[in-house]
Amino acid sequence: MQTPLIILSILFLPTLLAAAFGLWTGRPGTYRTGGLWALSAAFVFFGVGHFIMTEDMVAMLPDALPARRAIVIATGLLEFALAALLLVPGLQRVVGLACVAVFVLFFPANIYAALQHSGPGGHQWGAVYLAVRAPIQLLLIAWAVWFAILPTRDSGQHQDPLSSAG
Repeated sequence: MQTPLIILSILFLPTLLAAAFGLWTGRPGTYRTGGLWALSAAFVFFGVGHFIMTEDMVAMLPDALPARRAIVIATGLLEFALAALLLVPGLQRVVGLACVAVFVLFFPANIYAALQHSGPGGHQWGAVYLAVRAPIQLLLIAWAVWFAILPTRDSGQHQDPLSSAG
């Protein structure tokens, strides 16, 4: 049951700490950069799952859905593309919106898998898994909105929302 929280910690905490201490930019407090890198890392992690656990991911989709394996591969490639595009200056807002769409549109597969007790990552726990996964899904959506979509207050530019130089 702790797996989703461990995964989030592995992905997000080191990235935010590195950003807080300015390891990427040389300027402490660049939380937006760290937040984007963390979200990008999360999408790489999610995408990798589509390729190393392909059959488990296929099991998350209803049998009546055609080309389930192709859908799993295509969505994995989509997640890799989002990971890369999140790091392209000027594209963060539109890519952030796409990330939110992915989080919303892919969640029914998690609901189906949990109710069927199939697939990787705790879906075997059924509804209990959803009680953990749903808040994490909301956190991921909030993360994408905060770090990729929202502009700073003063300039309208998509800069670091937590920096004091906004």
